[in-house]
Amino acid sequence: QVELVESGGGLVQAGGSLRLSCVASRSSFSVNAVGWYRQAPGKQREYVAGITRGGNTNYGDSVKGRFTISRDNAQKTVYLQMRSLKPEDTAVYYCNLLGTWGKGTLVTVSS
Repeated sequence: QVELVESGGGLVQAGGSLRLSCVASRSSFSVNAVGWYRQAPGKQREYVAGITRGGNTNYGDSVKGRFTISRDNAQKTVYLQMRSLKPEDTAVYYCNLLGTWGKGTLVTVSS
């Protein structure tokens, strides 16, 4: 079973940027789509962005135009570049591959 490890979270002021990384433990990563999700306190997990093995991308409405997902198959890594961050982006961010979840990385955006 593949393992996923997210990193890159932290505390940032509104308007700032962060780049999250999700590293997979297996090469099967390169032939599958990967998604980023987030869960804010007291809320359901929300879809953020996804990328196919061919590099096609899709975004949730709340992050379109601000977040960019990309992947490096050689490094078995998917990135989430987040710009123009808002307090409502505060959440634990998770990546998902074939139904497997990482443990998440916390992003906190201060106003």
